[in-house]
Amino acid sequence: MSISVQTGGWGLHPEERWRRFRAVQKHLMEREIDFLLVVGRENLIYFTGTTQIECAAMIIPAREEPLLVALWLDAPYLKEITGLTVESYVFPQENLGQRIARIIRRLGYQRPTIGFEKYFVEFSVFDVLRQEFPAARLAGAGDILYRVRSVKSGEEIKAIRQACRLVVVGMEAAVRVIRAGVTELDVLAEAEYKMLRCGSGGSPFRPQVVAGERTLLTHPCASNRSIQEGEVVVVHLGATWNGYCAKMCRTVAVGDIPESQLSCFELIRQAQDAAINSLRPGVRASQVDAAAREIVASAGYERYYLSNVGYGVGLRQSEFYPIIGKNSQDEIQAGMVVDLLLPTIYLQGYGGPRLTDCVLVTESGPELLTDYPRELILAG
Repeated sequence: MSISVQTGGWGLHPEERWRRFRAVQKHLMEREIDFLLVVGRENLIYFTGTTQIECAAMIIPAREEPLLVALWLDAPYLKEITGLTVESYVFPQENLGQRIARIIRRLGYQRPTIGFEKYFVEFSVFDVLRQEFPAARLAGAGDILYRVRSVKSGEEIKAIRQACRLVVVGMEAAVRVIRAGVTELDVLAEAEYKMLRCGSGGSPFRPQVVAGERTLLTHPCASNRSIQEGEVVVVHLGATWNGYCAKMCRTVAVGDIPESQLSCFELIRQAQDAAINSLRPGVRASQVDAAAREIVASAGYERYYLSNVGYGVGLRQSEFYPIIGKNSQDEIQAGMVVDLLLPTIYLQGYGGPRLTDCVLVTESGPELLTDYPRELILAG
């Protein structure tokens, strides 16, 4: 497999960068938010085009030019790679929050409405702003970023495709070593090593290699438990390329497994097929969920099934737009990448098998990006 080298950036074109800024600013003006404060690393990657960024922030005013705040050591590099105005701070004489506060005052804000990401704002930054601007209104604006990020550019899709190739490499390595007597962590080590050797930037989440009854845990992770004959093994892996994520889940049977689990796997596979086939521009996420849910409900297992079956995929392995769920009115658009379908049937003695893939939404229909067989895999 031929893999190129990660450089820490993908050469974000200035036109694309400003398209992203303008899209955010449109939402800010509509909500009467003075500026958006971005400190989460994934969003900094989105606007700068480099993964080589830490201890930084971006201020995106609703009507003025954005600027980047960074450590003095990183400022020259970030200015060169982005072409943005970059203001530096020298730590520990000054911290990130203090520098942001000085800039806000210089821009003329006294009682600003500040938009925040839903996650990632460290307390030291928040605390400085709370003290310096006690009359400020703080507004949650994380959904703006997820909406803008949901439709991928050509370069983003290329990065996700590469991440998908890498996660397939990991799955191949995992399947090769699964057998009775091998521990879950042994399997994961082989998969992770192979993906890293081929160029992955690491897993975007705690990867899962779990067997037997542990497959019914909601968020399990690999352990020192040995895989037993007659069990199913769920392998849920992730890889990254220049900050962008891919994920895939497969189920492996070790020897003869119970008929009930064979039945469960087939039900899950049919539900995933239905969800993928319904993924078209213009449909609501709830319609995609309903296609899968109808399969599960017709078999009598809806009460043992979760309410969400997928999320957007990009700089996070599970982004919060679109959410493919029972009550989600998020609209599916061409250029989105989503994952479908992780939940199992949470019923002792029946459930456990899982299946997940990354899917690109195109004008002509869904394209499976994780190119690996989706049938039940037989170990050995």
